[in-house]
Amino acid sequence: MTIEEAQQTVDTWITTTGVRYFNELTNMAMLTEEVGEVARIIARQYGEQSFKESDKGRELGDELADVLFVVICLANQTGVDLTEALTRNLAKKTQRDSQRHRNNEKLK
Repeated sequence: MTIEEAQQTVDTWITTTGVRYFNELTNMAMLTEEVGEVARIIARQYGEQSFKESDKGRELGDELADVLFVVICLANQTGVDLTEALTRNLAKKTQRDSQRHRNNEKLK
């Protein structure tokens, strides 16, 4: 699925199953919540935190997909074409950081 297809698929889901988009502030709060769930799994799976009984059954991929879904919702409702935005962003990063990371001693 392309990013454009994902934006259309989410829009179709929202307008048929989800009734309507939550407002932007609600979606921002939901994004924060979903990122927290990703952080919880990362802290337990890759960090030093131990899993709790309530953590069982949670999967990183599913939580990352939740983050992506809300990001797409925010893009759709604010008129952002994520394909164009990501293309411009990668070009910016490539120009700005072309030597920066290669010269970073911490990355060697």
